[in-house]
Amino acid sequence: MTTDQRPDTGPLAWFRRTRSRRLALKIGVGVVGGLVLVAGILMIPYPGPGWLVVFTGLAILATEFTWAERVLKFAKGYYDKWVAWLKRQNLLVKALVIAGTCAIVLVTCWLLGAFALVGGWFGLDWPWLASPIFGHGG
Repeated sequence: MTTDQRPDTGPLAWFRRTRSRRLALKIGVGVVGGLVLVAGILMIPYPGPGWLVVFTGLAILATEFTWAERVLKFAKGYYDKWVAWLKRQNLLVKALVIAGTCAIVLVTCWLLGAFALVGGWFGLDWPWLASPIFGHGG
């Protein structure tokens, strides 16, 4: 169903009554949905709700954009296929995926200076803990 075919009922009906309010709604949905989507994409490699946030951002966008409906359907299908594939893999492949995720998290913590910060709490002033981006964080 395209956005032009959506019924004028529900909480957004008031916005859809005039052209200017429809435009304001579309802009607002685009900004909020886009921000949520980008946040979710940034969270994907980390433990937590990355994919849930991506799907939420796409669902927000899908309220006003038909392309987002298609992308949401595609992304859900792709995610389900990935999970099914991973479940079929042996323990070594699953361990490699977990190790890769851990490596991404550790490198991010190092780049952002988390190790130097925590090391500073314990009086550890080791140069290799310092972030190459932010320098010494402790």
